[in-house]
Amino acid sequence: MNFDLISETPLDEVAIRRAVEADASGAVVMFCGVVRDHDGGKPVRSLDYRAHPDAARFLEACVTRIREETGFAVAASHRVGDLRIGDVALFAAASAPHRAEAFDACERLVEIIKHEVPIWKRQHYDDGVSEWVGL
Repeated sequence: MNFDLISETPLDEVAIRRAVEADASGAVVMFCGVVRDHDGGKPVRSLDYRAHPDAARFLEACVTRIREETGFAVAASHRVGDLRIGDVALFAAASAPHRAEAFDACERLVEIIKHEVPIWKRQHYDDGVSEWVGL
C-alpha cells in the first residue's frame, strides 16, 4: 500500500486506484467524497475532521471485510484536519470483472466506513456558528 489510510495531507487518488487495479478487472469504480458548501439548508464554510487514534485500524478492518465478502480488490483513504469547500475527504475504490459488481463493492465500502470508522466532523457555517455532526 503506497498511501496512508488516514491522512492530514491531500489524498493520493492515483495510489488508491493503483491499489485496486488488476488484469482480471473490467471495471474500476472510484468514489470521491468532497466537502460541499451547504448542509441542512445552511451555508458551510469549512469542515474539521478529527479521528480516533485507532481510526486507521478501523478503516483497514472495513476494507478487509468488504474484500473478503466480495472477493474483489478495494481500498480507501480518509483525510482529517481542516478541509475547505472542494477538498476531498474520502477516496474509496473497488475493481471487479464487471461494473455492477465494482459499483456495489465501492458503495458497500463507503457505507461501512461511514458507520464504523471513528472520524468526527465539525462543520463551520458562514454565520460563524459551528457544530459537530454525526456524534
